[in-house]
Amino acid sequence: MKSKIVALSKSQDFIQLLKNKKMNNKYVTIFFGKLKNKNYKKINISFVTKKKIGNAVKRNKIKRRLKNIINYIEKKIDIKFNYSYLVIAKPTMLNNEYMEIRNTLIQEFKKIK
Repeated sequence: MKSKIVALSKSQDFIQLLKNKKMNNKYVTIFFGKLKNKNYKKINISFVTKKKIGNAVKRNKIKRRLKNIINYIEKKIDIKFNYSYLVIAKPTMLNNEYMEIRNTLIQEFKKIK
């Protein structure tokens, strides 16, 4: 089965999302909002890790974790498909357990309405 996750590709989309609503926790900052010309059958979501976090191996590990968590969340709860999301990782993601991060992100995505 193909994934329902599609990455944002246009810089205009990133700029527009950064002007919309955001949520913070100790692991990530989530920007979300509605975009024009969006496919409502798939989730538009992008993951950003800054170079301050570490080398490419560490940054890619964080992105893999986030993709896995989002796939899990998409199956367990009802994510709003009419929103687009920008998830910016924080350095605390490297040092904490996967289950703790996943539970925190599930709670955050339940709050988004």
